[in-house]
Amino acid sequence: MACAKSSNAEKTNAIVMAAGLGTRMAPLTKTTPKPLISVNGTPMIETVINALVTAGVERISVVVGYLKEQFCYLEERYPTVVLVENTEYLEKNNISSIYAAVDVLEQGATFICEADLVISDEHIFQPWPSRSCYFGRKFSGHTDDWVFDLDDSGKIVRVGKGGSNTYAMVGLSYFSAPDAKRLAQFMHDAYKETGHEQLFWDDVVNNHIAEFDLSIRPVEAWQIAELDSVAELAAFDHGYEYLLRS
Repeated sequence: MACAKSSNAEKTNAIVMAAGLGTRMAPLTKTTPKPLISVNGTPMIETVINALVTAGVERISVVVGYLKEQFCYLEERYPTVVLVENTEYLEKNNISSIYAAVDVLEQGATFICEADLVISDEHIFQPWPSRSCYFGRKFSGHTDDWVFDLDDSGKIVRVGKGGSNTYAMVGLSYFSAPDAKRLAQFMHDAYKETGHEQLFWDDVVNNHIAEFDLSIRPVEAWQIAELDSVAELAAFDHGYEYLLRS
């Protein structure tokens, strides 16, 4: 991207996925990328970046696509942010965003975060994870959303949609250096396969789940929110209630 600045590889890294269209948040996303929608005075993506900075992450690669130019200000506001363009975001699922930044995984330990989250607890990444993990919120009952199945030792043995009385995905994860490098290789392998265009990046993890050492990092509802629709946004920030009446 024209606005990107040069940056040397750092010891601690994060990939923040911000390339999507955010169609469920229309009409706001017709002119503003979903991660840049302000919630209670702060763009969603900045709550994620602030938490990563607080944790000491030294290089934050924000993967952009839709309305990419609007993200350029982040490089000025945050010296640790580098923009990475996903040129395939319209043709492929979010596997393309991780592939666009696959070199980050090859460098070592990496947080992988969705950008359209509201993190209310800027210390959510602290203390630093001692092993690879997905952050998850415990729930009771059944859900068709993304969840984790665990074995008796607490190791994740499935990442997928649908489950009961377990942990739900919240859009945050951490891969140790060995696991990040494994994921990078699996991403390269997946991209050689027919049909990879439809994959979520988490599908790649699940397809090789036995080769990772993944645990759950529990979080509470107050620490983080994923707002997928205008109705959820208006419930979280009453300043958007006018959209429900229009």
